[in-house]
Amino acid sequence: MDFAEWTAQWITFDHEQNNRSPEASPMFRKTFEAGANLLSARIYATALGIYELELNGERLNENKFLPGWTSYHKRLQTQTFNVTGLIQKGRNAIGITLADGWYKGRIGGHPNNFYGDQRAALLELYLVYEDGRQEIVITDDSWRCETGPIIMASIYDGETYDARLEKDGWSRSSYADHDWLPVSILDHSKQMLIPQENVPTRVMRELKPAGLLRTPTGEDILDFGQNMVGWVSFSLTAPEGTIIELAHAEVLDRDGNFYTDNLRSAKQTTRYVCRGSVNEYYEPRFSFQGFRYVKVTGYPGDMSLEAFTAHVIYSALDETGTFECSDELVNKLQSNIVWGQRGNFLDVPTDCPQRDERLGYTGDAQVFIRTAAFNMDVAAFFTKWLRDLKADQLPNGGVSNTVPDTLPGWDLHSAAGWGDAAVICPWTLYLCYGDKRLLEEQYGSMRSWVEFIRSLGEQEFLWNSGFQFGDWLALDAPAGSYAGATPKDFIATAFYAHSTDLLVRAAQVLGYVDDVARYTELRNRVIEHFNLEFVSKNGRLVSPTQTAHVLALSFGLVEDNVRARVEQSLIQLLEQSDHKLTTGFLGTPYLCSTLTDIGRTDLAYKLALSREFPSWLYSVEQGATTIWEHWDGQNADGSFWSADMNSFNHYAFGAIGDWFYRVVSGIDTDAESSGYKHTVIRPRPGEGLHYARASFQSMYGEILSLWRIEDGKMTIQITLPPNTTGTVFLPNTCQEEVTEGGDRLIEADGIRQVTAQEKDVRLELDSGSYQFQYAWRL
Repeated sequence: MDFAEWTAQWITFDHEQNNRSPEASPMFRKTFEAGANLLSARIYATALGIYELELNGERLNENKFLPGWTSYHKRLQTQTFNVTGLIQKGRNAIGITLADGWYKGRIGGHPNNFYGDQRAALLELYLVYEDGRQEIVITDDSWRCETGPIIMASIYDGETYDARLEKDGWSRSSYADHDWLPVSILDHSKQMLIPQENVPTRVMRELKPAGLLRTPTGEDILDFGQNMVGWVSFSLTAPEGTIIELAHAEVLDRDGNFYTDNLRSAKQTTRYVCRGSVNEYYEPRFSFQGFRYVKVTGYPGDMSLEAFTAHVIYSALDETGTFECSDELVNKLQSNIVWGQRGNFLDVPTDCPQRDERLGYTGDAQVFIRTAAFNMDVAAFFTKWLRDLKADQLPNGGVSNTVPDTLPGWDLHSAAGWGDAAVICPWTLYLCYGDKRLLEEQYGSMRSWVEFIRSLGEQEFLWNSGFQFGDWLALDAPAGSYAGATPKDFIATAFYAHSTDLLVRAAQVLGYVDDVARYTELRNRVIEHFNLEFVSKNGRLVSPTQTAHVLALSFGLVEDNVRARVEQSLIQLLEQSDHKLTTGFLGTPYLCSTLTDIGRTDLAYKLALSREFPSWLYSVEQGATTIWEHWDGQNADGSFWSADMNSFNHYAFGAIGDWFYRVVSGIDTDAESSGYKHTVIRPRPGEGLHYARASFQSMYGEILSLWRIEDGKMTIQITLPPNTTGTVFLPNTCQEEVTEGGDRLIEADGIRQVTAQEKDVRLELDSGSYQFQYAWRL
């Protein structure tokens, strides 16, 4: 429905006037008559807050946290429900329950009422009969309202539910609502209403407790064995008024006690007041927690693990990629990356799901998006999020550091590597899915971002002003700082050039010839000034950090002799650090790929397979089940890096997953034929692995790359889906030594061309499955 078609009114409930707790969730109900010979019945609904619908006693919401989180003042999604099978001839009833959600609840560093101070519901039910008649039931002042068992529901703080206040059958037509109160009409715009775009949030899996712990302080702790996002349901029989409390945490401290300091002000606590009946069951509905451990207090008698279930929620994304190899710690790391994505892809790509933050940080999203697109189908997920980015984009082209924007009016926006999500994310989605429509839709936003950078300060071709995060949480950060040692203007100017380069590529795809010329010239000027400002006459970078060298090389900012020197300097920096990384959020995602690009995949393997701190596998060895925000989130002795900035489910460093897919297994899309219409598969075996397998469910079907070194032989299996072609590189061999399915290459079906390329054999293949074998020697 277009917003102008709505005839319903926003209905709300005045808690203060009606002497009800302002935190309690309002319940709205309406009875109506339906005639015979009904052809179809459809509900259109949304809310200011989050809502659930019931019809004739049936809860309609398989999808959670409706209407989802968008830039509410500009974009508010509506949902459609086909309820034809639930409508009865005669009297019927609809029920709506509201909670604060992101709309009215506290979010980021803000108190309650960030988007608005009143929860409200909007609904239209269309009844269409076989004879063409149509009846409409709408929200208006004929509805009735009351509060019920949900005493409090908060995204950060949890939910309090008093079962003694339940109103059995309240959404049935037979329920007596004579003592319910009238609703109020809220004068609120409908111009921002849009049909649902998001991938809905659902319960995607369930976990039973892996064990029951008794801490040194005597607390009972359920261990679910996995850091996850969602809630815990339970059943019990207890006297009326018994209070059960569940507190949630990610980790235990060094002594094995329940640890919540890193949650900051988020309480993450569920409370249930028993009704006093047999086999009561409770499951939260309007809050979610990030946790592995649950402290249970007040539960009567001995706790049975069977009584508790963890419900894992996230956006219902299809999982499209798998990666495994001969190193079980790496396999666990891949699992941690995927679980981090599950926990943080909850309607928006959040930074973390547990503390008083849970925001759509643009920097985290852009560094992880390529890995995310391997693991899951994120096309629709990021399309919706990028539309909010564009909606919240400042008039001058600046981009908020969180989307939806939770920092309006602050000067802390448009940081390099964060605002660049406006360009990097659309381009990455185009590469992965081959859809020009989103690229075209976002192109104005992309160009506005580059022009915003261009307008800053007095030097048009350098970015040396405005707020910057820098290389966030890099290990070379000065004492007392979260930003790494790489100069912020160095990083900013590097991303200026990078975003301009991607803008040029987008303009080429879309056929914007004038923009191609204009922004090619801009990119060249930015690179020129980058070299004047940050490279000495002899080719030395002014910043002797790993991140500075990685960005200069990855973004193509240095050439010829200067590039050769920067490559050698990066190698020397790694040698000086005993092959330990020092990079943060902006350097780490490019580190291993850059080493591969300069011909030192061997060093990338050293970093990726290292068990010592700092490394990806260090956290795995410490028992991590998701990606940590800090390399040393928890030390080997059980102590913590810090209390105030220490998430244990923070996917940014999980961007290494892209390297496992694209380098170790070698699956990549051809930029000239995006969306895996033409796939490039170039596996690069390295010391420490003798087997790797990756699969990816592309828009055309499954792509497979598997290699195994065994008994002196290399076996490589490749699958290319129908209606695609591929370029495959067989490493360290020559044409005469390779067989496919037992036949010589010149005799094998599906091979269009065979050429030698340095130490590899390059093949042009038709779709199909292939198995190559040859003697392996380095």
